Amino acid sequence: MNKATSVLGGIPSNFMGNSSLWYKRVILGFLVFNPVLLFTAGPVVAGWVLILEFIFTLAMALKCYPLIPGGLLAIEAVFLGLTDSAHVYSEISDNLEVILLLIFMVAGIYFMKTLLLAIFTKILLSVRSKIILSLLFCFASAFLSAFLDALTVTAVIISICVGFYGIYHRFASGKQLQDQSHDHSEDHQVEDSHREDLDHFRGFLRNLLMHAAVGTALGGVMTLVGEPQNLLIATKVNWDFIEFFTRMLPVTVPVLVMGLLTCATVEKFKLLDYGHQIPDAVRAQLEAYEAAEVEKRSFEDKASLAMQAIVALWLIFALAFHLAAVGLIGLTVIVFTCAFTGITDEHHIGEAFTEALPFTALLGIFFAIVAVINDQQLFAPIISSALALEGNSQIVMFYLANGVLSAISDNVFVATVYINEVVDAYNAGEISLEQLDMITVAINTGTNIPSVATPNGQAAFLFLLTSSVAPLVRLSYMKMVLLALPYTIVMSITGFLMCLWVLVPATAAMKEKGLITDHEISSNHTSEQKSGH
Repeated sequence: MNKATSVLGGIPSNFMGNSSLWYKRVILGFLVFNPVLLFTAGPVVAGWVLILEFIFTLAMALKCYPLIPGGLLAIEAVFLGLTDSAHVYSEISDNLEVILLLIFMVAGIYFMKTLLLAIFTKILLSVRSKIILSLLFCFASAFLSAFLDALTVTAVIISICVGFYGIYHRFASGKQLQDQSHDHSEDHQVEDSHREDLDHFRGFLRNLLMHAAVGTALGGVMTLVGEPQNLLIATKVNWDFIEFFTRMLPVTVPVLVMGLLTCATVEKFKLLDYGHQIPDAVRAQLEAYEAAEVEKRSFEDKASLAMQAIVALWLIFALAFHLAAVGLIGLTVIVFTCAFTGITDEHHIGEAFTEALPFTALLGIFFAIVAVINDQQLFAPIISSALALEGNSQIVMFYLANGVLSAISDNVFVATVYINEVVDAYNAGEISLEQLDMITVAINTGTNIPSVATPNGQAAFLFLLTSSVAPLVRLSYMKMVLLALPYTIVMSITGFLMCLWVLVPATAAMKEKGLITDHEISSNHTSEQKSGH
């Protein structure tokens, strides 16, 4: 980029920093084009175009963090009247629990990374089969997400992979393994003899990250605590933990099995970009690092690991029994780990928040786009057409509509809109309780399963894309879409077939055996939700 020769010349030079000139021009073009489109084609068309533009900024995340171009588009949408600041604030306040989770839980995991790195280094070095290792990452993420939270699990996996990457990058750059000041985001110090191994290691970590990310979706769909929208859906139809889990089984178990089979298949046959093996040189450095860590571990270090393990047990217990909002539990993790591992310096504590806060700000922009979708009723025609169908066609339509719309927007918002509409339809006598139950399963599975197609479809995927590990392992938007493709196809088709052929008879069979029972629906949930806007 040419250096500016005047103050006025410095303005375009500073705009969006080091982003490509063509990308800057595209964003400026969007900002100029949107008002013209609004006044010529109307707010609905302008709203849909805004969604596509925002998705484009997510796809270009490695060129420029989406907070900046996406934020400009969202602010313009408010000024153009596609939504208003009060509605944006309402969306953010309605999702305060997710925001607190990002701020505090991700920071809490940061203080447990020593323990996590030690555990997963043991697993990585003990399991030499890439297929078994991938299945372990996928299944462990699914299991943890079912009882904890997908974002928390993703934060753990990111922390682990950043730790692995940093160990080898220090060696490849000629640094000591214990040199914590080394900047592993820069490759200019990497020795030529190690560049090929580093590239293979990046591919290996990309594979593990994607298997784990898909695992969070496989497990998150199964329980009412797995994803934020699950709890919302369960509340609307008055399902408890056991009933939610049981009603989802006809769809979620086959999808889980097929997801794990897909994991093994893509690794076995090295489909797309899967099948990367850990280079021997990398394994040797990880082994050397672990041996050095074990040898130099003092009694204070061992006590610190023990306390981190105790805090981890507290975290699982508190989340499993819902002792408080997830974010508040994360705050207790920060307090406990810092208190009992000797971390008292403000700057050291502040480092824990650098990972999550940019994404938290981006989520605020995301909620502004969601407010536009809501205010302009962009999804209303699809909901109306789905309610007009009958029988299995209606169930399948809700599954597909939720899947497609979640992939291009936000699955929490999509689930909120759809479940409110169908509960309203039930209260108005337009559908029966049995129809409501079937549609509810379709809404939950639709928002959780096909939405793995894109990073913006799942909060955990978007968190991964915009995290510090993504540029390290060269994980771009389109690379994530490509790596998710086999999972998207297999899991979506499996969910579709289960909704079409298995869900209704399986639910009837479970009712006969007394595993699930009829229930009452309170109509005040929907009215409260609507009055909130």
